[in-house]
Parts: sequence; structure tokens; C-alpha cells
Amino acid sequence: MSRALRFLTILLALLCGALAARAAQDKALERGTAITDPSVLRDLDHGRFGLGRMLSPQRQTDLPLDDAELFALPSMAPIRAALDREFDRYISKHSQELPNETIGVGDSFAFQLFDRAQLYSAATRFVLAGIVNRMDRAYVSPESCGEIRLIYRLTRIDAPVIGENAVSQRLPMTLNLVLKAKGEGARDRNGAAITCREIARRWLAISDVSSAGEGGLEKLTGKDGPLDLIGYQNIEQIETNLQIAHAPKSPTRDFRTDYLLKVFNFISDAGRFAEAPLENQIDRDRILSDQNLKREFKNWLLDPSHFAELDRGTILIPEKFLAKAAIAPTPVGFDLSELQPEYGMMQGESSAAAFDDNDVVGALRKAAEDGTRLQNIRSVAGFERRLNDITCAGCHQTRGIGGFHFPGVDWMAAKPSNTTVVPASPHFFGDQVRRRDILAAFARNTQPDFSRGFSNRPQLRGSTELAGTEYEDGWGAHCYQQSAKAADNDPSFRKWTCAEGLACQVAGKTSRMGMCFIKSP
Repeated sequence: MSRALRFLTILLALLCGALAARAAQDKALERGTAITDPSVLRDLDHGRFGLGRMLSPQRQTDLPLDDAELFALPSMAPIRAALDREFDRYISKHSQELPNETIGVGDSFAFQLFDRAQLYSAATRFVLAGIVNRMDRAYVSPESCGEIRLIYRLTRIDAPVIGENAVSQRLPMTLNLVLKAKGEGARDRNGAAITCREIARRWLAISDVSSAGEGGLEKLTGKDGPLDLIGYQNIEQIETNLQIAHAPKSPTRDFRTDYLLKVFNFISDAGRFAEAPLENQIDRDRILSDQNLKREFKNWLLDPSHFAELDRGTILIPEKFLAKAAIAPTPVGFDLSELQPEYGMMQGESSAAAFDDNDVVGALRKAAEDGTRLQNIRSVAGFERRLNDITCAGCHQTRGIGGFHFPGVDWMAAKPSNTTVVPASPHFFGDQVRRRDILAAFARNTQPDFSRGFSNRPQLRGSTELAGTEYEDGWGAHCYQQSAKAADNDPSFRKWTCAEGLACQVAGKTSRMGMCFIKSP
């Protein structure tokens, strides 16, 4: 398949994803796990869930905090300094690697850089775009019952949006305020200690909030509402994702967009944020250039207990192996390439590779001997995909195009439904069955199953809710082209089939991964 055709295929899949996601919206796939209604989010943003009130609860006003004021806060100064360093590093690296391609702010440059002046301007602010329950991450912090995430989108506020065809004032950056689902010593208004069971019950009880109408905010923020438990004291991290540069298609290259990912821990005693490693974002270049570190990483990851956690998607790689920033280039397509964070770790991809086929086969054999039931990694290719999949950048590149997994509906637009068809990516919607199952387990007071499938092929938990959709096996779903000879099919992906009437059409040159489309006559 030519590069142009492959790109067209990706765009078609995105269109399919938007249509399928809109259908999923009608079925409230995210019911009880996220707040996505634009009118509800507008009201929450205008109250104590605006970013200014969340970061500075002592403020005496609910008026929005613009970005000039935001980054003047002492707590935010380290974030500004770190982002500036990453911009300088990105520009320097670009100049070294692509000296013949200009880079700067504006469409006259080959690589069009994100305008930092807008980020720190009084004419922009971060607007609440969604609230997401991530109690499925309680394996990371059991004492906190996982996380609640307030997702904010950078938006211009200096120009009013007029008319239903007006251009959105949004800018390509999101800020994710990560909160502990249960703060230390949290109690309800009656003085009773809050439990994970109670938090899950409250979230599941608001599954109809998008249609709650009058009184909807009270269901969320009132005495028995899930957001009543959320405040400044719950803050754990800030995660940022910005489109640092975009290169339009030219005679010398296909289009390319690079996203910068950063994480900052909240140091409560100091009242400020500090740069931190990205969870599971392996520092590939540093590991491969250091023989001792490479050997240590290999031994650690192939340890049977860690290998099983990698398979389940619940692994937490030690900080010594991690990076504090990631650039996620897109699109990446289906073939292995140096654009992916894992690339180079396997023999054949790099002369300094950390693993070879025998290492993975040996780990699979040991798991079988120990009686460990692996769910996803059943081959060398499965190991490669999972190692890429668990990184921040690899997850970000899911479905080959990258972007933002949760942009949210633009409630500042004249007609929000016309400006953003759906609030989130197929990756987000495909994971909702698993997340709701975990919430239900908490509500029953039973041990949740925190495992997950690959990011672009969701775990179904026995549900048929996703059958025939782009998330599972419908038009545009990711699939694996099956061989007539069963033995030739990779055991990690042999269940990645298409629904009746569709066929898996390969979208790369070296991989059998593809998308489900209508069978050719």
C-alpha cells in the first residue's frame, strides 16, 4: 500500500471512528465513568471546578483565571520553566537532525511551532473539557482508590465566538489535573470515613447526569454527589499534552505532527509542582546506550512477576528506566518504526537491542511452566506491541494517528455539537466497558480485575456492547489478517477478526495488521 493510500485509510478510519463514537454517545457508553455533557461542564467550570479555583481555593471569586495569571502562580512556575526547556531542546534537536527544514511560529515555516506566547497570554485560558473517573487505576494507589481527572483545554478568550459556523477558539493543548479519588482522611458530611465502595457507588448513580436537566449539578456536587469529595486537597499531578509542532505535507515529506507529553507531581508541603518521570515511558535511548542499565532493565522486565504484570497492563516500571518527557510523532501507521517508543529494543531493530526472540520465548515458556495465564502476550510480536502500548507515547499514538484522547466538546462554541462531534477518541470509548466493570466491582465490595487489553483492541469482559462497532470488530476496527493455515497466525492477535461481511485489509508494508472494511466483490 502506498504511503498516500495508507494515510487515506487512516483518515477514513478516523471518520468511521467519529461516526461510531457518536453512535456510542447515543448509548451513553461512558455512563457513570465520565462527565462529558457540555452544558454541565460549562456550569462546573464557572464554579469551583474552574482551574483557577482548583489551584487557588483561597480565591474569593469564580471568575476564570487567564494564562498570564495562571503561570504567575508560584505553584506553576516550575511547569512554565520545564515547558520552556523542552521547547528549546526540541528546536535544537530539529536543527541538528533536519537542518534544511525551517522551524518557527507561523505557516511560512516547514515545521510550524506551537506559539508559546499564546500559552502564557492574558488572552487564553484552560477551559474544563471533561471529568473522567479513573478508579481503574487503583492498582497504582490502592489507598487513594485510583484517580479522578479534570481535563482542561487551552482556549482563546479574546475573541467572541459568533454564529454557528464560527471557527473554534481552541488551541492544541490539554492540561490534565490528576486528583486522588479519595483524599487522605476523607470523610462524608456525616463524619463517616469514605471508602472506595462509596466513591464507586456515587459515580454509578450519576449515569444519567447528561440528561438530568434542572438539578443535575446538585446530583454531581451535592451531599451525596461524586464531586463533593473533590478539592484542592486531592491534587496529585498535572499532565500536559501539547502539539509542539506540525509539518504540512510537502514535496519532500508526508504531513507530521509532534506532541510533547510532560508530567508534574504536586509537592503539597511546598505548594508547587515538580517535573516527574512519565509512567512507563521507557527512556529508550538512555537504556540502549548504557550496557549496565540495559542489562538491569532486561532482567527486571523478564522476571516472571513483572512479565505477568506487563501482560495484564498493570506494570509500573521503576523510575530509573523512565524519561521525563516524550515526543509522540504521528502518524505512525501499523508497521514497526523508529517513531514508536519501543522501537530498537528488539534484536533486528537495533545493534544495541536489549531483547532477542529467545528472551521472549523463554519468558513465555517459564510463564506456562509456572501456570501463569497470559492474556495478551503470546508471541514475540505481542511482547513488542505491549512494550510499546504501555508507554505514554505509544498509547498516545493508538490507531496510528495520535492527537488527544479526550478533547471534550467545545461548550464555548455557538453550537457545541457542530464543533466537536464526540468528546473523546475511539481508544477512550473502547475502554469504557472495562472501566465500568471495575467500578461495579468496587460497588459490590469485591476485588476488581485491573487487567486491560491492547489499547487499540479493547478488553470486552464478556460484554457484547462493542460488537459490530469500530472499537471491536466493525467497520474501521483494527484487525489482524488471518492466514488460511491456522499455525501461521500469530497467537497474540488471532482473535483480532472482523464482523461478518467485513474483511481485514492490511494497512502496512511489513505487518499483517489492518482495518476492517467491506469485503471486495
